[in-house]
Amino acid sequence: MITLYQFPPAFGLPNASPFCLKLELYLRMAGLPYRNRYTLEMHKAPKGKLPWIDDDGTAVADSGLVIEYLKHKFGDPLDGPLDASQSAHALAIARLIEEHLYWTVLYDRWIAPQGWEMTRAGFFGTLPWPLRMIVPWVARRGIRAELHGHGMGRHAPEQIHALGIADVDALAILLGRQDYFLGARPTSIDAVATAFLANILMVPLETPIKAAAAGHANLVAYCQRMARQYFPADYSPR
Repeated sequence: MITLYQFPPAFGLPNASPFCLKLELYLRMAGLPYRNRYTLEMHKAPKGKLPWIDDDGTAVADSGLVIEYLKHKFGDPLDGPLDASQSAHALAIARLIEEHLYWTVLYDRWIAPQGWEMTRAGFFGTLPWPLRMIVPWVARRGIRAELHGHGMGRHAPEQIHALGIADVDALAILLGRQDYFLGARPTSIDAVATAFLANILMVPLETPIKAAAAGHANLVAYCQRMARQYFPADYSPR
């Protein structure tokens, strides 16, 4: 049995970490049985980050590498039929989302004052005293350093939002009138896209990037469609 280690649910989503949600969504889309283990103990993870899996004693970390491991071991029902051009297209979309859009969302969650209040309460509100005061400060300092190292954190807020809005606008064009990002059937890129778009559209935090995403009817309908299909009892569309 696959055991999925991830953060506890938050903000009305099965997981407020898009990488955790991506992996759980992939497991559901691929029809692989698993069980959840919710944790905040990242120091116990193989690479010090969540999510990771334990597959009957085999530990695999990093959501993307876990998915590749699962494809190799259990087959590839979602992406197996894709040709080289479709696979390259999916990779380009994933890189746009995970290596760029993600950092703009991270800024709004952890650095912008309104987002930080939500994040501090949602992620750390149940910690005992004095950890409730110490851990959030340490975590936020680490995120600020990561944003600065990436480069996104060196920009002004309006510049960060403009970059995120451009990404969202591009995703809306790429999806177009299709049901899924590569056409009429879901593939693993839809696990990526849904996890990140849900963490923008379905979280009670109003940001310029959320407003831009909500302005694209196809992105809203896409998230709702994926929610009904794979997490019908867990999503709270907003």
